[in-house]
Amino acid sequence: MNRELKRVSIVAFLMFLTLLVSSTIIQYVQAEALAADPRNSRTLYESYSIERGPILVGGEPIAYSQPSDDDYKFQRVYANGPLYAPVTGYLPVNGEATGLERSVNEYLSGQSSSQFFDSLNRLISGQDPMGASVEVAIDPVAQQAAWDALGDYTGAVIVTEPSTGRIIAMVTKPTFDPNSMAVHNSAEVTATYDGLLADPADPLFNRATGGDMNPPGSVFKLVVTAAALESGRYTPESTFPNPGELTLPGTDSIVRNSGGGSCGGGATVTLADALRLSCNIPFAELGMELGDDAIRDQAEKFGFNSEFLIPTVTEVSTYPRVLDEPQTALSAFGQGDGLRATPMQMAMVSAAIANGGIVMDPNLVDQITAPDFTPLQEFEAKEFGRAISEETANTMVGMMVNGVENGAASNARIDGVSVAGKTGTAENGESDPYTLWFTGFAPADNPQYAITVLVEDGGGLGQEGYGNLIAAPVAKQVLEAVLNK
Repeated sequence: MNRELKRVSIVAFLMFLTLLVSSTIIQYVQAEALAADPRNSRTLYESYSIERGPILVGGEPIAYSQPSDDDYKFQRVYANGPLYAPVTGYLPVNGEATGLERSVNEYLSGQSSSQFFDSLNRLISGQDPMGASVEVAIDPVAQQAAWDALGDYTGAVIVTEPSTGRIIAMVTKPTFDPNSMAVHNSAEVTATYDGLLADPADPLFNRATGGDMNPPGSVFKLVVTAAALESGRYTPESTFPNPGELTLPGTDSIVRNSGGGSCGGGATVTLADALRLSCNIPFAELGMELGDDAIRDQAEKFGFNSEFLIPTVTEVSTYPRVLDEPQTALSAFGQGDGLRATPMQMAMVSAAIANGGIVMDPNLVDQITAPDFTPLQEFEAKEFGRAISEETANTMVGMMVNGVENGAASNARIDGVSVAGKTGTAENGESDPYTLWFTGFAPADNPQYAITVLVEDGGGLGQEGYGNLIAAPVAKQVLEAVLNK
């Protein structure tokens, strides 16, 4: 064999070896990941050739497949579609699926590696192929109560279990009917999608986990209070100067309390009263004393600047990486550039306080089950981490209860039940409507439910709306429903 032929032979062998290795990696190592990739339209189209598994709430399907008499073998149907749209998402004949239809598609379509033997058994026994069922954590009573309480407001409600992170209600409005996106007509689906996308009300947004991403306003004072108490330098009785106005260092910007004037009167005000009355000036002073690093560190312990899969993708709530002193002051009462939060994130803050300081990973799915009832995946409560000490958590519970019983969150009171809560009224611009918040939990002495309410556009009242007027009563109505079920 001459030298040139030997070189050609070596090159050919290396090319064959490369092809063999790459094929092996694709077919065996990456097979499951590629099948689960939401960009892989093949698996979505294949799901129409089998009976796609149902998505269940309390054992009842909120999404299921039924036989179709057209070119597709099955039609996806969404029971009470608008109510559960942020949970299920939709499965279109063109484009990408959303919601759980996307994030657990490999199970619903029967394509996961854990379903291989079940699919093989069904094939051998002559049974039609079928996807797995997905049981979600949503409580139908809580979901309906959240829907009813939110009414015609633009916003979201999310309810979780503090000790587990299970999401038992997730409502967003305005919404849409996912059945309109599941019809077997590509042109019609495209037209519907384009119409929803062009709607200025943004009905495709899941405002509970993303959307426009609002400033948190005064509900963020919980994070700053936690940072102060955890530092060991402050207690609820620590005092701050109590002027009626505060000019931020090096600027012409003036901070005022929401009601004008000082915080409850007097030359000084305690941290406890500043939180109870939701005063901006003492928190701006506290924020500058703490510094942005301490606030950011505390925020990140609660989950800010982290992504969570529930298993649908959620937007990252953000606390900026670097802030000067004036911006740090603004951030201490939930304002300023770059500080944004989802209702889910603020529910995690409240839930952590209710849970003795431990943040739980939020989760929407309880169990995934094969057609033969074999569990394929079961929910397990998982800790994100400890945000605050148990002592700090207990102290903050008392401070939040005072905010409901004798403070700025009074419209969340429930007869016979101790409620812990915090309201927020966030500014969005000089003349833009406020964003209204409530976050809290009940019963305060044995927390079962953590809730966060977001209402955009000032609840229709522009800059006349505020958290205690609109968001707190929504939370009260939902909490009453779940506590009395």
